[in-house]
Amino acid sequence: MFSNKSKTVDTKWRIETFRQRKKHIANFIIEFEALVMKAEIDDIYTIFLLKKNVRDNIVKITLGYLLIVALELLKEWKVAIILVK
Repeated sequence: MFSNKSKTVDTKWRIETFRQRKKHIANFIIEFEALVMKAEIDDIYTIFLLKKNVRDNIVKITLGYLLIVALELLKEWKVAIILVK
């Protein structure tokens, strides 16, 4: 039981420091989703981390879409970010 809690904490730390850098966005999203499932975090915090960890220029373009449509769900954010690239 203690081991599972430790793994969850480690995964949460890893996802908070996991950056896109030069990774292709599709590869980043796949790895990001795997970490999210392991860390068992909610969608709102996941969206926050996604915006924080994806390259700034991609987030700025995605946020530009907000003038047209409000992205509320995690799935919508992931699709919008992938479509930018």
